[in-house]
Amino acid sequence: MTRIAILGSGFAALTAVRELRRQKVEAEITVVSPREELHYLPSSIWIPAGLRKAEALRLPLAAFFARHQVKHVKASVTGMQAAEKVIETDAGPITADQILIATGGRFIRKLPGVENAIIPCEGILAAEQIAVRLKAMVGGTIAIGMATNPNEPGAMRGGPMFEYLFILDTLLRREGRRDKFRLVFFSPSSRPGQRLGEKAVDGILKEMAKRGVETHLGHKMVRIEPAKVVTEGGEIAADLILFQPGMTGPAWLANADLPLSPGGMVLADGLCRVADRPGIWVAGDAGSYPGPDWMPKQAHQADLQAKAAAANIAATLKGEAPKAAFEAELVCIMDSLDRGMLVFRRGKINIVLSALKPLHWLKRMFENHYLRAYR
Repeated sequence: MTRIAILGSGFAALTAVRELRRQKVEAEITVVSPREELHYLPSSIWIPAGLRKAEALRLPLAAFFARHQVKHVKASVTGMQAAEKVIETDAGPITADQILIATGGRFIRKLPGVENAIIPCEGILAAEQIAVRLKAMVGGTIAIGMATNPNEPGAMRGGPMFEYLFILDTLLRREGRRDKFRLVFFSPSSRPGQRLGEKAVDGILKEMAKRGVETHLGHKMVRIEPAKVVTEGGEIAADLILFQPGMTGPAWLANADLPLSPGGMVLADGLCRVADRPGIWVAGDAGSYPGPDWMPKQAHQADLQAKAAAANIAATLKGEAPKAAFEAELVCIMDSLDRGMLVFRRGKINIVLSALKPLHWLKRMFENHYLRAYR
């Protein structure tokens, strides 16, 4: 029987499993990942406000894998011999006929002192740390910022940082202690969030001003100290620092014979094929793909890439030429705990809806809809 190995157990990996079975692929599917759980990070932004608990965002996958006749190997990928289709793991080598890389990206930790900041999108634990730190504070300065990969400017995840900024502002106002806190947003970009579109950036900056958020924009970062963010344009004294660095590929790529982009991600085409490596595919944040400069690193885009990759694997197994290309599409509801701002981009279309209460509830409804397949 044909063997398909899917590396990772996040959005792209699980969407690929579902799509392969929907395409009636009867191959042996093995998922390789360190945990048999899906961590639904989009909702971790609500943990500091108590709107979500960590345990509700960790979904066991054993039943999902059983339904789709998937074997799970609990292991971390350490390298790959792509030419021989051998995956190196800390539990031993795994061979397959078709390999889909969906291990996600990695946040760049080269900035001196980055360990002094909490990186929110590194996981649910980070959101729990923010909740604990915020609860213990009686006042002070919270500095929230983001940066990108200088070798691949699109490799970033900035949306959650705007959400944390607005959610913490809303939460502190609800608690009647906003006047005891100073909120500062920082970024090397003078107009952060440009992938969302110029209209969205204008709206975000206007919202910051409306909420009394100070900004420190357009200055290259130098280092982060335990109680200070240092940039070439000055310093920000802070009691709590949330920082989202740019992204690069997973560490194991250093031990793989795979072509990489300037930013350190797996180089792929519009069909999610890895360049010059037949039978090797990539979907989600681990890859670098052709497309517009605003193409996001987000779960929705990973799902679209995974569906295309799975369809192309199915076609290949039938002896057909792969032809499923993924759409570059950005869909984001930027939440502020009680309202949501919608941003949509596809082709030349760029829609921005101002913050509305129904959009907050729509984001919560989508969470329930999306997770139904795994609960």
